[in-house]
Amino acid sequence: MSFDRRRLLQFGGATAVAGGFAPLAACSRPASETAADYAIHIAAANVELAPGVVISTTTYNGQFPGPLLRFREGQPVVIDIHNDTGMAEQLHWHGQTVPVDVDGSAEEGTPFIPAHGSRRIRFTPGPAGLRFYHSHLVAGANLAAGQYSGQVGSVYIEPRREPGRYDREVFLTLKEFAPTLSQGGDMAMDFLAGEPDPALKAAGEHAMAASLASGMPHGYEVGYRYFTINGRMLGHGEPIRVKAGERVLFHVLNGSATEIRSLALPGHSFQIVALDGNPVPTAAEMPVLWLGTAERVSAIVKMDHPGVWVLGDLADDDRGHGMGAVVEYAGAAGAPQWVAPGPSKWDYTRFGDPAPKLLTPDETIEMKFAKNNAALNGFNQWTINGVAFSDSAMAPMPKLHQGRRYRLRMQNASDDIHPVHLHRHSFELIRMAGRPTSGIMKDVVMLGGYQELEVDFLADNPGKTLFHCHQQLHMDFGFMTLFDYA
Repeated sequence: MSFDRRRLLQFGGATAVAGGFAPLAACSRPASETAADYAIHIAAANVELAPGVVISTTTYNGQFPGPLLRFREGQPVVIDIHNDTGMAEQLHWHGQTVPVDVDGSAEEGTPFIPAHGSRRIRFTPGPAGLRFYHSHLVAGANLAAGQYSGQVGSVYIEPRREPGRYDREVFLTLKEFAPTLSQGGDMAMDFLAGEPDPALKAAGEHAMAASLASGMPHGYEVGYRYFTINGRMLGHGEPIRVKAGERVLFHVLNGSATEIRSLALPGHSFQIVALDGNPVPTAAEMPVLWLGTAERVSAIVKMDHPGVWVLGDLADDDRGHGMGAVVEYAGAAGAPQWVAPGPSKWDYTRFGDPAPKLLTPDETIEMKFAKNNAALNGFNQWTINGVAFSDSAMAPMPKLHQGRRYRLRMQNASDDIHPVHLHRHSFELIRMAGRPTSGIMKDVVMLGGYQELEVDFLADNPGKTLFHCHQQLHMDFGFMTLFDYA
């Protein structure tokens, strides 16, 4: 979806626009003072991904992606959430510093939105930047629930300071549909900078070899049939129409339940200005964007290479099954062209302070992540410090104290990439695979296979706070824990 920023801001954030590359239905601010500012309806709907390709899924307001909600930082909002399905739901306000009663996490104690019922919530949006909202149900083996469904929508909280000079904004939501279970398959990891830790690798590979030698199969993974940007498969949505010389700010959300996504535009580079909605200290240029599940990237592209191009995933198979969109310059004609970019590494530290400024934390919490291959009826079980999270055993991690700075020192003893997420807080990247950095604030970060990661966060939003891997299969089968403080 593309629109002129200046025209949109005439509405003062009071209109929420949604849809593909052209505006679709809008959530309007009601005139009545007693009415909510916005209304979100959770209901099943048919979504056309391409001519003749229609899927049925649960959506927000009957469309995918859900309405783009534009808020003003610090301006309170009232939202009515109507659940027209037969299953209780949770709607999570990902990346915002909201209290537990509206965060949308049952583990934290947020009330459910009852089946065929409604719930009114109030909160003050923040921090500024690109956030999003999505279902936070545990799906387990139900590939129609949680983020396997179409319950994903972007939130943009207007910043007080512009992230850079640009002419237009384009919001993109990357998402797959028609999931199926399979066993086996390797996750590509060579795009992520940093080397594995030899001890972690030896332990992880020994555990997997022992499991397979005992006769266990590889644990279940999820594959998909259809791949979309803004709910349309490549070649079946309206092109992103641009003019030579324009500077376009792309806001990209990986709305996948399980997939890491890449994005490239032949002949162009991306100037990354924000990660997860937070401005970066160094606005570095990159030929390819990489996003773990739930990550967001805001990047400016100077339109200086006229033609008709495919903005798409590096994976030929995924792009061939729809993960792309057409970028069309004014006056250009012909079939969209794809040219694979040269090799590059996704290195978070490139966006940090040139000279890292490391503070001393008040306390360091050690966390080790491991996989028990196919241990749960064929599904992998995931543990933090040897413990798999369960609804019947929700004991929090060590009690936190308000106002203290905590360091999470994470070790990944598996060969999977984990996009780890902390609710209701942002954290600062401190060390990535042994390399120091500072100034990069995020709420999701990819931890590479057999790598180590350190992040700091300030305990400034009291209450139960969920920490988990945002890969739905990992989260649902044990990869969660709770922090708590008053």
